[in-house]
Amino acid sequence: MTGDTTSFVYVTYIASTPEKVFEAITRPDVARRYWAHENVSDWRPGSRWEHVRGDAGRQVDIAGQVIECQPPRRLVISWFDPSAAEDPAQHSRVTFEVVPFDGMVRLTVMHDELQAGSRMEAGITRGWPIVLSSLKSFLETGAALDVYAKPSEGAGQAA
Repeated sequence: MTGDTTSFVYVTYIASTPEKVFEAITRPDVARRYWAHENVSDWRPGSRWEHVRGDAGRQVDIAGQVIECQPPRRLVISWFDPSAAEDPAQHSRVTFEVVPFDGMVRLTVMHDELQAGSRMEAGITRGWPIVLSSLKSFLETGAALDVYAKPSEGAGQAA
């Protein structure tokens, strides 16, 4: 693997308020409902945050540090697999920008400082789209998506 980094940006528009979107990202009981994980922290800059499975196992799948927190508009966190906590080269950064936009919210999620070609890059490029689609669905309809869904057999094949 090289020292090259890459980034991933996802923008979605949600019929909600900045406060509700920010709360959905930062409140464990709300995040669990659309993400199947809880984001746990006191959200103060410098504090640790953990991405904890919402099931009985309570496994920490991702961890990091709160870099910046300006409710309800901006959250910046570092992001790493707990097994790579001591290797800064494997840490990346996620920025959530929540902007009021003509009666709705424009949510921009930028995940950068990713090792190009890494397992983490592959995982987040698959993971963020379904998680953020689930967040949108949950806030707009009250029903989340299955973030563990897999493509149906034969999906994408011409008939």
